[in-house]
Amino acid sequence: MYEKDGEKYFIVDGHVHYWDASPANQANKYGTGFIDCFYAYHANLSPPEWVWPYERFLKYDEDEMIHDLFEKGYVDKAIFQPTYLTDFYVNGFNTTEYNGAVAERHPGKFITNGSFDPRDGEAGLEKLEALHERWDLKGVKLYTAEWKGDSKGWKLTDDWAQRYLDKCRELGIPNIHVHKGPTIWPLNRDAFDVADVDSAASSFPELNFIVEHCGLPRLEDFCWIGTQEPNVYGGLAVAIPFMYTRPHYFAQVISELLFWIGEDKILFASDYAIWEPKWLVEMFVDFQVPEHMQQTTDYGPISVAAKKKILGLNAANLYDIEVPAECQLAGQPAGASA
Repeated sequence: MYEKDGEKYFIVDGHVHYWDASPANQANKYGTGFIDCFYAYHANLSPPEWVWPYERFLKYDEDEMIHDLFEKGYVDKAIFQPTYLTDFYVNGFNTTEYNGAVAERHPGKFITNGSFDPRDGEAGLEKLEALHERWDLKGVKLYTAEWKGDSKGWKLTDDWAQRYLDKCRELGIPNIHVHKGPTIWPLNRDAFDVADVDSAASSFPELNFIVEHCGLPRLEDFCWIGTQEPNVYGGLAVAIPFMYTRPHYFAQVISELLFWIGEDKILFASDYAIWEPKWLVEMFVDFQVPEHMQQTTDYGPISVAAKKKILGLNAANLYDIEVPAECQLAGQPAGASA
């Protein structure tokens, strides 16, 4: 929980990882290049005092993560989002199994999401069922640009992808987190195109599609999709650290999201360990659209209520997380954000 000026903010970090990019786990040059690209985002978009040594960034300690998120970083609940990348890393980069073991050692702190890759066919459907049985999944994280053999990516509109989404519906896994944002070397930018979310959201209205990184750099495309589809949400991972490096750009991004999809469909995420939540939470609570932008555009101020929803209440609603009474908005039940 974070408190400022008498206001209490319930914090749900909607996108965290516990990865292993150590040299021993790097399968090839692509594993090395992938984590190097992550580190470039980290180093270039963080305040200097928040930049980690490269060696720690490759593989950090579990106790450090717990401290960074829950003791130092104000987080009340964190959602693990796996990224397997088994073509790049010997034991996978950030797997459900790896994350789930951490969550079990720290009860009540984490939600463990699963994943699927439609290129795995029938065997992958069975694995999804097994992951759900093991961790009672409430969500999955999808990485449509992940390489697998000769394949450089897939789309939500692929026939097999439709079967997997149908399986999520059948199993009661409602939250579909899809990376649709900046590329990471050596993945292909076009494989992260947000366009396929439109059809999937229309075809599966029972599922919630959380577009991680809100489609950047295709923000306009995402906004048109998100305003049309009531079950499409925007995750702020990667977008939110621009508060520090490019505050006018972030003001534009958050203002467009607020106009198009509204304050009830935007979710905070640190993308830990690319960034730590402490400085992001503090800076977002203090952040305001610059006065001159409010005067020269149709952008307005960001309300305290909107910030509370974005920082935790919206994710609590999607994941049925109980919210303490002192952090709720007037007239809203625990766990609800709208």
